[in-house]
Amino acid sequence: MVLLRMKEVREMAPDARLAKMKEIQDELLHERGVAAMGGAPHSPGQIRALRKNLARLLTVIGEERRAKLAPKPAPRKAKGKGGAPT
Repeated sequence: MVLLRMKEVREMAPDARLAKMKEIQDELLHERGVAAMGGAPHSPGQIRALRKNLARLLTVIGEERRAKLAPKPAPRKAKGKGGAPT
């Protein structure tokens, strides 16, 4: 399992992100099963790395979903200098 960087995750295509997420979820399920059975994982930090990678993917997916749903901000009016005209 390779540690994913946020830059790499953001550069992935949306369908590639979903495929990678499914792959990581399957691998995490397997590793948790091995740990629950009392077996020692071949890499002690692998479960943590899988969880972090999954969180990175879910963060980017959520950001993109919120960006699509968020309304565009209205343009602001320019403020003039000073107070009342003299």
